[in-house]
Amino acid sequence: MKKLLFSAVILFFVANICNAQAPERSKSQGVFVEVLGNGLLYSVNYDTRFSQSMNGFGGRAGIGYIAIEGVRLTTVPLLVNYLFGHEKHFFEVGIGATIVAGSAETDNGFGPVGERDRASGAFGTMSIGYRLEPTDGGFLFRAGITPVFDSTVFWPLWPQLSFGYAF
Repeated sequence: MKKLLFSAVILFFVANICNAQAPERSKSQGVFVEVLGNGLLYSVNYDTRFSQSMNGFGGRAGIGYIAIEGVRLTTVPLLVNYLFGHEKHFFEVGIGATIVAGSAETDNGFGPVGERDRASGAFGTMSIGYRLEPTDGGFLFRAGITPVFDSTVFWPLWPQLSFGYAF
């Protein structure tokens, strides 16, 4: 958690320095750290619009990594999203999938100690929330809910919170 907080603080300061030097941007793009949300625990993401407008369709891709007590989990959220709004306040909706690959250290008594069980899969995700993104770039903030689902599970109220830099 300390690494995540440190990364967010560094990203915020770099964003402010770059914002002071940035010219008017021609296309909405951004990088952000998302806590919870589509990457489950946290992820680092890149987001872009498919047109020159702040509103409209766009996409995002990210990567997250968790290592706790012998369990390693890598997540790759991929979404298509749509922004509604003007100036710097937007309502965001999106849909996509998160690819998950993980491994866990096992000691089942039959194999060597330290053997790893591996698994992978994917689940569906959505994104519904608020986005603060100035038209000339700078600090990017997102908050909302991220419904998570597959054939057996539906979590309608999984929260998301993001901080980053728009350019």
